[in-house]
Amino acid sequence: MTPTLQGVRYGGVEAGGTKFVCAVGSGPDDISDVVRIPTTTPAETLPQVQAYFADHPVDAVGIATFGPVETRRGHPEFGRITSTPKPHWAGADLVEAVRAVLDVPVAIDTDVNAAAVAEAAWGAGSGHSSVLYVTVGTGLGGGAAIEGRALPGLVHPEMGHVSVVRREGDTFPGVCPFHGDCLEGMASGTAMRARWGRSADELGADLDEAVAIEAHYLAAGFRQFVYTLAPDVIVMGGGVSHLQGLHTATNDRLVEMMAGYAIQPEHRAGFVVAPGLGDDAGIAGALALAESAR
Repeated sequence: MTPTLQGVRYGGVEAGGTKFVCAVGSGPDDISDVVRIPTTTPAETLPQVQAYFADHPVDAVGIATFGPVETRRGHPEFGRITSTPKPHWAGADLVEAVRAVLDVPVAIDTDVNAAAVAEAAWGAGSGHSSVLYVTVGTGLGGGAAIEGRALPGLVHPEMGHVSVVRREGDTFPGVCPFHGDCLEGMASGTAMRARWGRSADELGADLDEAVAIEAHYLAAGFRQFVYTLAPDVIVMGGGVSHLQGLHTATNDRLVEMMAGYAIQPEHRAGFVVAPGLGDDAGIAGALALAESAR
């Protein structure tokens, strides 16, 4: 399914670990009135989102959020953040926050599921039937779009919390408060800052080693996704993905880790790619969610 955001105005919210992005538009080539709100606490952040939509009436709203989040319509907790490690946000009701100021349909899904749908429709996954989107930022998560629709289930995918094979000699304990050295615990931006004592864009002389370590853990996770979901392409976004050479290094390490088993020519180069929509993948996905809500 390719979203057809025509003739109406949609609102989108990309709820991230460091900021909320609010916008209106009819598709990725028509995104306007963009505002960025720091992600602090629900009591501080959500009233600013409400104020935005009080000034921007739209026909429907889509929320693409960090998780875990209850996405099943009809469930009593629909629209609420659940067992997140992010302080203060467990139990926050994002859908109700929007409904309090706008009497319009509201859809919600994870930011990565929404970005996967957007990339499948308009970006690097266009023309592919199975698209995986992984964001590597403050946290690490993944979503899948199959024939243009987000992969459904009892809960949304939590790809950042799969176990990964340790790099030889690596004693870093990981930062995930639930699992320690899961994929997110070893490869997220938070993990990188804990390992190096500075953020990804401040690595300096340690850049090459940092990219090699990051590529190892990402490839270890991606191998599991390739063997379980068989995507046509893996689109990797998020702030950490901007590290010079990371896409190529991850693709190369993934091929090594597959060790010749069930490998296709498509896996060998250009399989792990940057988002075609750049940093707009999340908010474009939110607009696609809004279309689905009507």
